[in-house]
Amino acid sequence: MTDETLLIDLHSHTTASDGQLTPSELVARALEKGVQVLAITDHDTTAGLDEAHHFNNAQPKPLKLVDGTEISTRWNNFDIHIVALNIDRTNATLDGFLCQQRSLRETRAKEIGLRLEKAGIEGAYEGAKVFAGGAALSRGHYARWLAEHGYAVNQASVFKKYLARGKTGYVPNNWSDMASAIEIIHQAGGVAVLAHPSGYKLSAKWLKRLVRDFKAAGGDAMEVVLGQQTLDDRNNLIALSKLNQLFASLGSDFHFPGSWIELGKNMFQPQGVDWVWQMDKWMESR
Repeated sequence: MTDETLLIDLHSHTTASDGQLTPSELVARALEKGVQVLAITDHDTTAGLDEAHHFNNAQPKPLKLVDGTEISTRWNNFDIHIVALNIDRTNATLDGFLCQQRSLRETRAKEIGLRLEKAGIEGAYEGAKVFAGGAALSRGHYARWLAEHGYAVNQASVFKKYLARGKTGYVPNNWSDMASAIEIIHQAGGVAVLAHPSGYKLSAKWLKRLVRDFKAAGGDAMEVVLGQQTLDDRNNLIALSKLNQLFASLGSDFHFPGSWIELGKNMFQPQGVDWVWQMDKWMESR
């Protein structure tokens, strides 16, 4: 996977977590949009991967499907996400770790529901569970329910009004630390990628510290090309990846069809960048 003409998207979600397309629908949409290499990276689960592979393999011209997951971690009381790419989805150690993560998710989700109820918003937990289906409950499911019930104009507004740090429904994270998650990813033969670094709204000083600590914890790469970003942001992230000797990755973080985020959209590959798929570890693996 070294051809810069390939359309690559290494961050996406399905109904196995908080996405709104089934794994089959996601692969079908990726094919429709011309994506040639796709990573499915549902939050703390690999549950959608078997269906995705089954559907993809039945297509006349299947895409290259990369097994992944997005792991929630704790860093200085911030929620920091690590995308695991090219993992062995049958790895027992990874499976046990992700099961524990989903248990922590449920504990946090119940507390969010209780806090919203105390604020006069009843039925949020039960409503969010409906949106989740059989998936682990996330803040994204709460955002869908709150938006559809008129508590905010859209999901992004829900986070700002209710679910962000310091707001009514915010519950401090209870995730694993970065180093432990990275070690698990490596045990599963995968590559650890710092997800959407500029999305955490950190100051320049704290962002540099995060990237440095991620590298020190054993991280391999970081996302530098995102679905929505300015040219300055992209250049800054590329510079940070080079400074910390991290490989670069890219991903739309697609959850549902919309006008802003789309599979493969804005997935540029600037020249002079060492991409995650060029890693020796990646080339030697599945």
